[in-house]
Amino acid sequence: MFGMNMDIGVDLGTANVLVYVRGKGIVLREPSVVAINRDTKEILAVGDEAKRMIGRTPGSIQAIRPLQDGVIADYNITEVMLRYFIERVVSRRIVFRPRIMICVPSGVTMVEQRAVQEAAEQAGARHTQLIEEPMAAAIGAGLPVSDATGSMVVDIGGGTTDIAVISLGGIVTKASLRVAGDKFDEAIMSYIRRVHSVLIGERTAEEIKFNVAAAYPEARNAVLEVKGRDLLTGLPRILQVTTAQASEAISELVQSIIDEVRSVLEKTPPELASDIAERGIVLTGGGALLYGLDKRIAYETRVPVFVAEDPLSCVAIGTGKALEYMGQMDDGVPISLCLKHR
Repeated sequence: MFGMNMDIGVDLGTANVLVYVRGKGIVLREPSVVAINRDTKEILAVGDEAKRMIGRTPGSIQAIRPLQDGVIADYNITEVMLRYFIERVVSRRIVFRPRIMICVPSGVTMVEQRAVQEAAEQAGARHTQLIEEPMAAAIGAGLPVSDATGSMVVDIGGGTTDIAVISLGGIVTKASLRVAGDKFDEAIMSYIRRVHSVLIGERTAEEIKFNVAAAYPEARNAVLEVKGRDLLTGLPRILQVTTAQASEAISELVQSIIDEVRSVLEKTPPELASDIAERGIVLTGGGALLYGLDKRIAYETRVPVFVAEDPLSCVAIGTGKALEYMGQMDDGVPISLCLKHR
């Protein structure tokens, strides 16, 4: 199917795992969720099937997200999940174990990097190379990262927001913020609980984020009917959630991302800052789809802002494209130099 050898790129996200096979593109996209039996610790389901169990499981079944805030929170379960996804794409006929390029947030520690590499090797990788998330996102979004001009990318995933200015194949200024899609969901759940005394689940909060919320209240005027549990009576209750309410719930988080974008711009060398002012900032990741976010960042920074063509896939595509340089990187050459000399 893939010949004797194969190279795999993995976007190991807090919310979703995407797997890119060299020569074939993205072959797998599933939620980063594992369902286990609390008593026996047996793995019951991984990915889509496990996500369907969130909030709907009996006491003996627990749906776990092994990655929190962009890093491995549960090493053993991450390893099981990685192995499951790798086995899904690797044909039994392949003689050699695959080489794997894995994407990590730019703020991870050496210990966290090692944990990712070990999990991949335990899951069946012959060799593992890491690439920073904003670099992968920029490559995947088609930015000219190897040129002598400045490119700025803001990658808003499930667990982290990674912001970077890239030039000549290297990251010049960067910031990593543990505020992203999951925190938006938590903020919406907490707002509904505080203001309406109604308890809603993660999936409902996600629906509100996609269908009603906006980066500023005037961006849209939507209403969504949601069901939850009334905390006072303990009975089910139907509630109308408006854009104004959902936007208020996430306003502090949106502001913290904008403040970080401004901070990175302020630290950027003047020549590169003028390139960015001319060519704009590119948003990638699921959070880039938050309604009106591009307009809000553009308004606050006075810099044009664009959402990448396929924001959800940019990191996986960039990780896959970086596989082409894996041979050079195996010899100890950093990705930045590989890109510069292509």
